[in-house]
Amino acid sequence: MMNAVILIPARLHSSRLPKKMLADLCGEPLIVRTWRQAALSKLASRVVVATDSTEIAGALQAYGAEVVMTSPDAHCGSERVAEAARGIDADVFVNLQGDEPLIDPQNIDLCLQPFLQTDPPDCATLVYPVLPEDFHQIDDPNVVKVVMDSAGNALYFSRSPVPFQREVYASTLFYRHIGLYAFTSGALQRYAALPPSMLELAESLEQLRLLENGFRIACVKTTVDHPGVNTHEDLELVRRLISAQVSR
Repeated sequence: MMNAVILIPARLHSSRLPKKMLADLCGEPLIVRTWRQAALSKLASRVVVATDSTEIAGALQAYGAEVVMTSPDAHCGSERVAEAARGIDADVFVNLQGDEPLIDPQNIDLCLQPFLQTDPPDCATLVYPVLPEDFHQIDDPNVVKVVMDSAGNALYFSRSPVPFQREVYASTLFYRHIGLYAFTSGALQRYAALPPSMLELAESLEQLRLLENGFRIACVKTTVDHPGVNTHEDLELVRRLISAQVSR
């Protein structure tokens, strides 16, 4: 029986949207909304928020959330998750970004499915097909693209258009990456012990550290995605979506 724990890394300071974790979403802090959605997962036994901010911790504890305090020196969310995971007994850890208040719990469970197999990967993540009406995303560096092998394992992630089309073929499939990860406990700690890699630094994509060091990342396809919160525009959109849900 797999014991999976969701860890949500949350830091107070954000360059594009200061204190976004505490932004009000229809009466509750954004990070609380993310925690509530994560708690709806059917395959995870526990949800813990990892933060270096006493302000975030206080906001969460007021709602009964479990919080682990971590160092402010983490380079990325996965390193913060790895630090928190050292004090938790689990087979698999899910790294769910704190700025995903609309995350579908079924997507979390999809990401955990590969670890129920007899030959589980080191890491699993989600990918979403880029539909023809969204082809403008292929050239958008803020949208991370992924290419996979025939077994569905990641070959590369990039902010550039991949695969590059020397000639345009109607059969070429593009996928964008959804930044939700699940790691085996051992893979998470090995990953965190490695220094940032060349490709990771070049693309500013932490998952490339895994690929450069030979880790296997299983990519699970989903057809469900919801916007995260990175900018003021994202925040207003999510507020409208939550208000619409409440008014139904």
